[in-house]
This record gives sequence, C-alpha cells and structure tokens, in this order.
Amino acid sequence: MNAWRGVEAQHVVSTMRLVDTPEEQDLLESLLEGSKPALPHTARPKHYLLITPFRYNPAHASRFRPPRSKGQWYGAENIYGACAEVAYWRHRFIIDSMGLQDEVLLTEHSFFRARIEGTSIDLMSEPWVRAHTAWTHGSGYGATHAVAAAAREREVQWLSYESARAPAERCAVVFDPDCLFEPGASLDRTIQRWACKASRSSVMLTGNGQSFVWNF
Repeated sequence: MNAWRGVEAQHVVSTMRLVDTPEEQDLLESLLEGSKPALPHTARPKHYLLITPFRYNPAHASRFRPPRSKGQWYGAENIYGACAEVAYWRHRFIIDSMGLQDEVLLTEHSFFRARIEGTSIDLMSEPWVRAHTAWTHGSGYGATHAVAAAAREREVQWLSYESARAPAERCAVVFDPDCLFEPGASLDRTIQRWACKASRSSVMLTGNGQSFVWNF
C-alpha cells in the first residue's frame, strides 16, 4: 500500500524566534534533538519522517494504540483521507485545551507519501469487515486496541482499515518501522505544503490546489 501522512511543519519557524544567527539555529536544533528519545533501530537506515513516530510513547490513546505505549505510524491511501485525520486531531487539540477554545489556530503541515510492505491484515475484507462498527467507532478504541495487540503477538507488521473520519477511505497503521519505505526515488519529492485553519467549529486545510473543510 502507498499511504499519505500529514505532520505539523512549524519546528523551524518556532525555534527561529529564539535565535539571531544560523549557528545559533543549528545549536538549538542540536540541543532539541539531544533531548528526544532515541530513534528506533531498523534493519536499514530510514528517512526521519518514517521512523519519528516510533521514538515516542504518547500519553493519549490512538485508534490502535493504548496510552503511553509504543508509537505507531498512521497514513491514508489518498490525500483527502490524510487531511481528514489531521483535521480531527487539530479539532481535538482545541477542544481539549481550555485556553484555546475561543481561538483560531493557523499552522503549516507537510504531507508526504510512503510505501508500506510486509505482513498485514485488511480489516476492510472478510471476515474482518463483519466487525466494521467496532473498527470505526468514533471514540471507543477497545476493539481496535485488542485486535492490534493480538496482531502484534502474531508478528503482523501493519493493518489497513476504514477511516472513522472519512468513511470509505482506506487507512493504515504500521507497528514495525522496517516495513516502511520511501516511494520510488525519494520521499522528499512527494512532500506537499498545506496550511490549516482550525477552530472549535471547523477545520480547513488548503494546499496543492485543493481545499477541504470539516464542520464540527
């Protein structure tokens, strides 16, 4: 499967507010990198965008990962599905932060494409699709956490599933960074720059000649 993923792209802009020279910028970036958890070991060197999620144990739960467990890589088969996932988490960020609930957040995001290979299960096919309601529940992750745990015990490397945020769109969750690859010559050549405007009532993403809006 080829999959798109969107990540926030403000780190350079944020740190530039604190420095006055390129040398200070490099030093600050080095200090920040040194404060992060180590990158996971992989059989071959990987682009940092492919392995970054695996270095963290986020406090919040995601669809196939309980809180404070090993990070996973999420992507969607097309750019709309990837944007829908970003929009949902942007909105969650606002409504979960009391000080931001009346704010409008403007952020920049990078969307890139990766190739996923390896042992997998397709939750959109038989017999798995019979539990479609459980896999796509809006907020209940009990069933998806259970199937992910059982899959990992059996050395399944990734799952494909229907997006809960963009029905009928196919998404993927990757447990093993060794099954992620750059698509063709270079991942960097696939990167698209998108702008996001988010509030507690709507999220709009614009980039590459397209615009999508979600109302909440």
